[in-house]
Parts: sequence; C-alpha cells; structure tokens
Amino acid sequence: MHSDPIADLLTRIRNGAHAKQTHITVPHSKIKIEILKILEAEGYVKSHEVTTESRFPMIKVELGYDARRRPVIKMIKRVSKPGLRVYKGAGDLKPIRSGLATRIVSTSQGLMTDREARRKQIGGEVLCEVW
Repeated sequence: MHSDPIADLLTRIRNGAHAKQTHITVPHSKIKIEILKILEAEGYVKSHEVTTESRFPMIKVELGYDARRRPVIKMIKRVSKPGLRVYKGAGDLKPIRSGLATRIVSTSQGLMTDREARRKQIGGEVLCEVW
C-alpha cells in the first residue's frame, strides 16, 4: 500500500523514461487514469490502457520519445503532497517555463491543465508540473 499513489505514478514514469523503457505498468485507480488522459492529450505519453492480466487491474503506459530517442518528459514533479497541500486561485495560476510546462490541477470540475483552469477562471489543488 502506497501512502501517495500519485507520487508513485509520477516516479514510475520518471524512472521508466530515465531507463528508456517503452512501457511501464502501474496499479489502477481513477485519478491515475485522469492524469494519464491529460498527459496523453498534452503529448507527454503515447498511450495508456487498462489491463486485467493479473489479479488486480493495472494500467499499461507507453512512454513518449522524440526522434533522437530522448524522453519527451524532461521533468515531472509532485507539487501538492499529502503533508503539504498546495492550492492556487485562478489568478495565481500563471504560466511557468514561458508557457511550455503544464500543471495538472484538481478543481471542482475535475482534473485539468492550468491553461484550462485559467480559461474557465477556476482554481484548485496543483497536483504536479510536467515539462
């Protein structure tokens, strides 16, 4: 049992990309699926699918690489942790890294990128940053 399943997902992605693996597997949960949908839409991972080959459902994630076999994800880090939650209002969600990075924000309307949250004028808990 992990105390922070989101951090576990991000660490597995980071380690898999560093080791140049094509696929990683993570235990299934609804929030992980939503995070992976956002990462896929933003182009950081190629695809993800739920597999039931083992006793418990797992998520198989295909990592993205560029033409020179370098990982698309340069950095992925957890912002809001179980011991220290980080909340930002709509006005505080400024673009980071000149707009090239993406924040995943948990809002009252579900998970979304910081760009979507600014457009909808809502804030929430900043889960992670990816670039």
